[in-house]
Amino acid sequence: MVSYSHMRRAFMNRTNGSAMRAIRSQLIALTLVGWTIAFPAAAESGRAQALSRLSREHLVNADSTGLNKSGDVGPYVFLQSDSSAVVMYMRGSTVDRQTCRYRDTLRFSGAGSASETDFVVAGAPPAAGAQVFDGVSEIIAVSDAHGDYESLIEVLQNGGVIDKNLRWVWGTGHMVVLGDIFDRGDKVNDCLWLIYRLEQESQRVGGLVHFILGNHELMVLRGDYRYVHKKYLSGIVTAAGLEYRDLYGSSTVLGRWLRSKHAALKINGVLFVHGGISRSSVERGLSLMQINEGIRASIDEASSALAVDRLRQLLLGKQGPVWYRGYLNAMEGAYPQASREDIDLVLRQYEATTIVVGHTEVEQVSGSHDTRIIAIDVPVEELGGLQALLCKDGRFYRIEGSGDIQPIE
Repeated sequence: MVSYSHMRRAFMNRTNGSAMRAIRSQLIALTLVGWTIAFPAAAESGRAQALSRLSREHLVNADSTGLNKSGDVGPYVFLQSDSSAVVMYMRGSTVDRQTCRYRDTLRFSGAGSASETDFVVAGAPPAAGAQVFDGVSEIIAVSDAHGDYESLIEVLQNGGVIDKNLRWVWGTGHMVVLGDIFDRGDKVNDCLWLIYRLEQESQRVGGLVHFILGNHELMVLRGDYRYVHKKYLSGIVTAAGLEYRDLYGSSTVLGRWLRSKHAALKINGVLFVHGGISRSSVERGLSLMQINEGIRASIDEASSALAVDRLRQLLLGKQGPVWYRGYLNAMEGAYPQASREDIDLVLRQYEATTIVVGHTEVEQVSGSHDTRIIAIDVPVEELGGLQALLCKDGRFYRIEGSGDIQPIE
């Protein structure tokens, strides 16, 4: 058995030593630049310096993720209409709120025991990206972390995506997070900020991070808290006097970021979707764009509007892309297990060769239906961590918790 992270690092060191050194130098320069904070006018330099010190004080206890150390919750960044941002933390039993002003970009910098981390927030809302990609050198996919920050870090390090300082080292590869970062665990916000930062770091070197919306993202954003960890509901939510979903509302940094994400996309002919695409969706003739736009539009839709909209009911229902389990299981009273014909229909509709799904738990990352379906939601507690899927040169591999790589036949 071969450790994929070791194999990949050896290859990169052997073939791209000078290039990697150049990239490393650029990243160091970017880090040094990140110790500043952007404000409306240069004439207000004294005020800007004071606010810069203020923002650094927020993150003085930051670890290598750039977030506060264990015991604190945050940051939650609320963007205001007057070009200011309110940054909120829960420190012990106290809610700490500070206000910073910015023009085009808001930067938070903090020194931790391992490294310095910059959070860069653009003033303009993020746009939804492309839905189809070709010619990607390698893809790694993980799913259903559910706030288990340590397991997410472990599998990304073992897969060669991030280094010991949690920095992107996957080069021009793509990483797909197949939904369900929210709920159950107590480090949901930590996971989100990690993915947010890796998305930015990947783009600087020609890679990409794709966050696919799962059913638990939709549940929280629409106000269903039945699986939210008590750390949040009895902590910052109670102390700050707000609803949990308000922490991820459309005027927050993470909230508007989540609202730009897709529910399905295709890379190198591989279709990635949290639950699955049912025959009912295909029979409606839904394109990837219609699926993605319909689900994004549903996030903040009133329940009364959804109740009379058949398309939204399909997209958010049991046979919709964030809830469907039919590739692996039947659901009594809702749908039978998908047949070979059903799966062929989906593949033809979206011109795909394989469908990768999370949502439905399997013993290990594995293929079914002649590897036309690959399921990657694994029992973290039983396995002792997450597993990942590697797609490279038209083949699929399972990256185990130990870092060993196994082909999926």
